[in-house]
Amino acid sequence: MCANVIVAEDDEKQAELLRRYLEREGHSVTLVGDGLAALDLVRQREPDLLVLDVMMPRADGLDVVRVLRAECRELPVLMLTARATEDDLLLGLDLGADDYVTKPYSPRELMARVRTLLRRSRRVTGAEPADDPTLRVGSLVVDPARHLVSIGGEPVECTPGEFRILAALAAEPDRVFSRQQLLAELHGFDRYISDRTVDVHIMNLRKKIEPAPRRPTRLLTVFGVGYKLTDPAKAVARASS
Repeated sequence: MCANVIVAEDDEKQAELLRRYLEREGHSVTLVGDGLAALDLVRQREPDLLVLDVMMPRADGLDVVRVLRAECRELPVLMLTARATEDDLLLGLDLGADDYVTKPYSPRELMARVRTLLRRSRRVTGAEPADDPTLRVGSLVVDPARHLVSIGGEPVECTPGEFRILAALAAEPDRVFSRQQLLAELHGFDRYISDRTVDVHIMNLRKKIEPAPRRPTRLLTVFGVGYKLTDPAKAVARASS
């Protein structure tokens, strides 16, 4: 599974260590030492993965993610940070990062996270899109093969993490998914990240697919259990019958 990877890390020793790990797995790696250089290179190269340190000169990793998502770039972003508080992790995920590894990290964990992100991304070099059917829940359409979401024909921009949660929910409408089940869809490493990770993605999805995010009719909370995706029109019909 060869991929083109950009590593943005201002610590030269850490950057070289990351290069060795990634190249050992067959990936092509380019190193940059600051946030602005990372942005420029992503725009030029369209890589398969960005491994991004949070604390960098010129522009930090959070600013880089904020800009990339504002430009609607969907490449997977794996952030590296020495700041392991839950608020820091949720901020990065809220901005559009796909996963976090805290320093000091184990090489095996890091490579496992990389493999998970690449495997679940349609952007891996040479990968064929999965033969998944288009998923429809009322006017909401999720196309896993093309990584597209629309409501009533209007496109909806989702981060990779948001898309994976939405696709899992849309594949089984009205099924209630626990936070742990949705975390498994996101990363496969639910022991490393808080359940609040899912809540952040759900909150962001509601802003994108609900007419009134504070009064959701599609993406519903089942209190004490988890979340489900439903067709509002069918729910109204059932209530009136």
